[in-house]
Amino acid sequence: MAVQFKPLGECAVLVYFGSCISEEVHLSIKKFLFILEKEWCDGLIEVVPSYTNVCIYYDVLKVHQWEQAGHTPYEKIVAFLQTLLQKEVVLPKEKERLIEIPVCYGGSYGPDLRELARFHHLTEQQVIEIHSGKEYLVYMLGFAPGFAYLEGLDERIATPRKETPRLKIPSRSVGIAGKQTGIYPVETPGGWQIIGRTPLKLFLPEQYPPTLLQAGDRVRFVPITEEAFAEIEGERR
Repeated sequence: MAVQFKPLGECAVLVYFGSCISEEVHLSIKKFLFILEKEWCDGLIEVVPSYTNVCIYYDVLKVHQWEQAGHTPYEKIVAFLQTLLQKEVVLPKEKERLIEIPVCYGGSYGPDLRELARFHHLTEQQVIEIHSGKEYLVYMLGFAPGFAYLEGLDERIATPRKETPRLKIPSRSVGIAGKQTGIYPVETPGGWQIIGRTPLKLFLPEQYPPTLLQAGDRVRFVPITEEAFAEIEGERR
């Protein structure tokens, strides 16, 4: 699919790299973000990547002052982005990170693990082994500060959301919804099936960047005991 542009209101443009979720589309977005960061210019405000597109917010008045008289700010932004897309980009290796997330599965930390295992005719231990047995790619952040959308969940434990969402999901809870798995960074309502909790903080407002995970990171879950959970949590306070 050729890259497509669509206006989003008067001060943003959506750049589409594909129509379905895939690592190929994600890699194209990563390259685009990398070159955009290097070629950042006055008039650009913020960039928000998602599964298949990137939203770029810009200052209409500043972009209006760019060259190319007779063109609208949207046309100038699109022309600028098209120029960037023609450049060859090689991502540096150090940009790829593998983050290990310790998780205490089941019990009070994962109240839905038993029912989820029963739903799939598996044991709780089998669910844990499947969930922690592979790496997940962070496609984007959203929904709540530091909430990472992870792709790569094994079909054997893909599970629908709860029919009735909970009013409160404790922060750092690990859940499954459909073919996705994720971690709630803060306490919030939610309908995901909760199978465990990590002692790590995902939202770090006192740091920059303020989130543990970034788009493009890879994540591996590591099962731990309740004792290890308490120890790690104590060290992080």
